[in-house]
Amino acid sequence: MKRVCFGAALALLSASGLAWAQAGGDTAEKTVAANEYIWLQSQKTNNPDLIAPLLAEKFVQTDDSGRVTNKAETLDEARKTKWTSAEYEDVHVTVVGNTAIATGGFRGTGTSSTGKPLDLHARWTDTWVKMPDGKWQCLASQDGPIQQ
Repeated sequence: MKRVCFGAALALLSASGLAWAQAGGDTAEKTVAANEYIWLQSQKTNNPDLIAPLLAEKFVQTDDSGRVTNKAETLDEARKTKWTSAEYEDVHVTVVGNTAIATGGFRGTGTSSTGKPLDLHARWTDTWVKMPDGKWQCLASQDGPIQQ
């Protein structure tokens, strides 16, 4: 999964994701932006294995209910959630040293891990860290709904 799917994910990135990641900014910003679009691609294809290598071992996710999950729990939840549509909007990456903050919007429809219909419009914030091996991994993620 790790190397093969990562390469496949890069090939499958949406045109808008690639265009954004390649436009301006330094290499760290481009790398983190590309990683975010791999995450989106994992949702579009219902394949959380694409993001597994992008999440740090100590990764934590905080959802809009305040529930905190670790990497394994987050990937398990993603395996059970089925998206029929998923798009990002307004993605921004700010890099300071070996840390990057990525923010954006998400719109998606599908079925939750419990089988309930999803129609989500949310804002998210991801914290990325450049690891000692030089790879950027997401250490923390938080999201919450946008009130209509």
